[in-house]
Parts: sequence; C-alpha cells; structure tokens
Amino acid sequence: MTIRFAAATIHTTGEDVDDRSVSSQTDSDYAEEDNNFEDWVSDQAQNQSCRSLFEDKAFPSAAAARAHDKDVHNFELRTISAKLELDLHQRIRLINFIRKHAPTSEDIGNLTGAETFFSSDEYLIPQIEDDPLLQLEMDDWSDDEDLSSTNQRPTPPADLPSALRQIQLLERKLAQAHRDMAEYRSLVGQQFDAGRFAEIINEPSSSSAGPSPRDDDTHYFSSYCENDIHAVMIQDKVRTSTYASFILTNPILFRDAVVLDVGCGTGILSLFAAKSGAKHVYAVDASDIAEKAEQIVKENGLENVITVIRGKVEEISLPDDVEHVDIIISEWMGYALLYESMLDSVLQARDRFLKPERGVMAPSQCRIMFGLCEGSEILKERVGFWSDVYGFDLSIMANNVYEEAIVDVVGPESMASEPYLLKDLHLKDVTSRQLDFTSQFTLVSTTPKRTKIHAFVLYFDTFFTTTGEPVPPEVPVKVTKEGDVTLAEVWPVGGKAPPQRRASTGPGLKQKEDKRVTSFSTGPCSQPTHWKQTIFLLRDPIHAEDGTIVTGSFYCKKSATNSRELDVEIHYSVRQNAETTAVGETVVQIYKVR
Repeated sequence: MTIRFAAATIHTTGEDVDDRSVSSQTDSDYAEEDNNFEDWVSDQAQNQSCRSLFEDKAFPSAAAARAHDKDVHNFELRTISAKLELDLHQRIRLINFIRKHAPTSEDIGNLTGAETFFSSDEYLIPQIEDDPLLQLEMDDWSDDEDLSSTNQRPTPPADLPSALRQIQLLERKLAQAHRDMAEYRSLVGQQFDAGRFAEIINEPSSSSAGPSPRDDDTHYFSSYCENDIHAVMIQDKVRTSTYASFILTNPILFRDAVVLDVGCGTGILSLFAAKSGAKHVYAVDASDIAEKAEQIVKENGLENVITVIRGKVEEISLPDDVEHVDIIISEWMGYALLYESMLDSVLQARDRFLKPERGVMAPSQCRIMFGLCEGSEILKERVGFWSDVYGFDLSIMANNVYEEAIVDVVGPESMASEPYLLKDLHLKDVTSRQLDFTSQFTLVSTTPKRTKIHAFVLYFDTFFTTTGEPVPPEVPVKVTKEGDVTLAEVWPVGGKAPPQRRASTGPGLKQKEDKRVTSFSTGPCSQPTHWKQTIFLLRDPIHAEDGTIVTGSFYCKKSATNSRELDVEIHYSVRQNAETTAVGETVVQIYKVR
C-alpha cells in the first residue's frame, strides 16, 4: 500500500481550518455540498454501535458512548477539543490515539496540544473500521467550539448587515469543515478498504461461545520438526562458525559454567558449549526436534553434561533446583532480525534464569541496518517477469509484490548509500516492549551517476562479547568473505579435529577474552547467510545522484493478526542535495514481513 502527502501539508502542526482561504460560493453550491456531506454521514452512522473511548464496551450510538464517557470517565470530546483548540484532523488523531494506546481520561486531560501525535499521519488511520466518532457532523463534535474559543456564544448582531456578515462567516466555516471531513473520508476510503482492516484489526467473533484463542505457535514450532530447516542453518558457515568461534575460543567464560540454550534445535550450540568445558548445559526446545536432540546428545556421549528439556522456555523449570545460569546462548534471529518473535522468549528466559550479576547473553548485541538499494534485478525478477510469460500478460500476479517484504540476496554493488543504524539492541537490558519501534533515518546517495533507486534494504549485524557489555560504536562488524580462513579455524574438515591450543588460565588470557569481540554481518557486503537481506520494493523509484538525501521514519511492530509476523511502514521524502531546501512529497508504503 502506498500513500502520498503533499510536501507542504504532510507535517504541518496545529493548522487552523479557519485560517485557510475559502472562495465565496452561491447558495446552490452550499446545497450541493450539504447533499454530498449527507451522502456519507447518514442517519445510520449516527445510530450505529459505538465503543467507549476508555472501555471495551459498546453502546447503541455514538451519543450514548459519549454520554457514558462523560458520566463515568468525566471526559467530553467537545471540552478537550475546545480547550486544546483542535482542528478537524487533530480531533481525528486524538480519537485514534486513544483507541490505539488506551490512555486514561486523566492522561488525556493533561495533554497540552503540543504532543507529536497531533501532527503524525499515523493517527489519521482509523483504529476501528467505520468508527462512528470519526463520522459525526461538525455539530456533533461540538455545539459551538468554532464560534468562540471561550465556549460562549457570540453577541447577537446589532443590525442586519452585521447579521448577514456573521451568517456568511458561519456558512464559510461550515463549508470548509464539510470539505475537510470529505477529504479525510476520501483518503481513508481510497487507501484502506474493508479487507485491509480485516487483516489489521483482530475483530472478536460474533458467536455466542466467544472467540477461540488465537494460536500463533503451533505452526511455528511444527515448522522446526523437519531436517531441511536445520540443515540450512547448520550449513550457513557464517552463522555456525561464528557461534562456534565464540564458544570454543573463550574457555575461561565457558569452563565450569551453567549454560541455557534457548531454542536448541539439533543441540549444536549445546555441543559446542559442552566441548568448551561447560559444567552443565540445559537445552530447551518446544518442537519435536527436541527428541532428536536428546538422541544426538547420547550418540556423542554427553548425556551427563547436556540435559534436553521439551517445552516452552516461558513455562519450564530447570531441574536439580537450578535457579540461575551463567550464560544464555541462542540463535533466535529471524528475517529482518525480529521476524518470528523468538527474541521475546529469549528475553523471558533472561529475566527468569540469567544471573543478575555477571550473567552473559550470547549474542550480546544486534544492530538493524538500513540503506538504499538500486534493486533493478530484484524488480525484474519479481515484477517484470510477469509482464510476458510465453506471450501472455500475467502482470496482475505482481500486484502484491509492493506490499510484501522480499527476502533475497543483493550484491554489494546494489548498495546506493552507506548503511544507517535503525535500531541497536543490547540483549542485556532490552525489553519486549522496545521491539516495536519507530526510528528516523537519513540516507545519502553514493551513486556516481543519476540512478533509479527501486528499493530499501535491511539487514542486521550480530556481536558477541564475554562481558555482555555493549560494543563501542567505533568497533566494526566482521564482514566475512568467501574463502576466509576464519571459517576453517573451528570447523573440522574431513574428520580432522580443530586445532588445539594449550589451555591457559592466567590473568592475561582473561583480559584478552574480555576485550575480544566476535561478530558477523548479514549485509550485502558479506558472504550470504540463510537470513539473506530484507528488501522493500518501491512502487515509484527514487531518482538519485551523488548526494541525494532521503529522510523518513521506519515503523516496525508485531502484526495484529499473527505475532510471529511484522508490520512495517516506511515514510520517506527526497531532497536532491544538502544545498537544496525544497523537499519532495512524503510517500508512505506499508509492508508485511512474513
């Protein structure tokens, strides 16, 4: 889905509709506008069921819902709108803000009108389909708020000319209000159809038995039962050898440590930890693969060191009265880093089991990176291909390509900007709530000649430290190239054991371990991983040259219909170079990551 906003109006704040220039109209013009207005604000809208702003309780009409909110919550839309001098769009944003974030009426009463959501286009999108509170005529918003900022009716006119002028002024204001509401309804009607809202809003079932609880887990866990997915992950040498390198080359950290492996799969990380001298490893997985992991442990003679536990880490207890572990290892990353939402489970494991002091998360840090991507090959493969298939036009098959994130590999030559850090996750202290995020970005084109930019590209960098502390910003991520020797250092080839080093426990080794940073990148410049890159195709390319600036906002949250999936919105505008002050229109594209 793509939405465009004019550059002059997209980010205006507090604009008063009264200040807009309005051309005079004849009585017949007003009559025609009033008829159009009544076409979409009907008696049915006035009387349809309406939910309270502060409770999950429905009422037979918007008036009844407002009366309830006034009596129970001491809240009136009219009063707060007049107090904050809100225009139409700001009132709409206020209602959608309340619907989305469920603040208390006291919280709303403390608003000043300067809050950023009053100018955010995110809150022009209705949170409830056909919300009656968004369909009321102006007289239903407020009886007199446009007449006076003091909530008092104006002094009656002293003579006929004064009365005519006042009538003309009121007619102009009413006509402008009608146009504003029609404009808003048109925007919503064109861009957000009922099918789209059915995806976004998890509406309760109308059956008398009540809605059955949504199950986002069964398919997710069953997908990890088969061999193929584990073969793909283990054969990803960048991924597996980096984990092995961190575990096997930090003997002081792992020696005699109690380790928890969250989402153990085949148990490969647990085997590495046992090999590195761990006192005991608890390997947890909720899928059927846990049965094979247990057999693998026995086949390798490590059943006295590794205990496999079948279950969700949120629900299990560790045996032998173990309350805390020294290290949590997990390969939880998904496409675009956060797809599958496994990190939520890892963070719960951290809060339940990791030692509060000196406990280590592995990995300890992940950075989400974002950039411009030339993307012509992806566009050709995913869109252009369908225009001529054996002489037939199948281009309708490409209609949804722009609404779905694409997971594929793009080469380093496709990068058209330096990467930008969207989100820096420190596993030691990040919370699940922070995984839904908004980030501003600025990307500067590095293309030597004028180029069409067809996509944004997203990838992530992963860091391991023995202390669990954040990596300094100046420390670069390791970019693995095909054939790098480091891949073979901990990877037995042809049955040969990995190189053995003489063990040392001196203070010098401990200091070296504390300073050592192990990392890998999933970006275009690195050897491809099974995560590939996440590509967001643009419906209309950006015409860029060296120095073109693309600024905007990146919104990411768990999908309302499946918590394992992601909803992404990208708002962006283009400025030709740093010397130019003119900014183009703001474009909004909405994507699913699934």
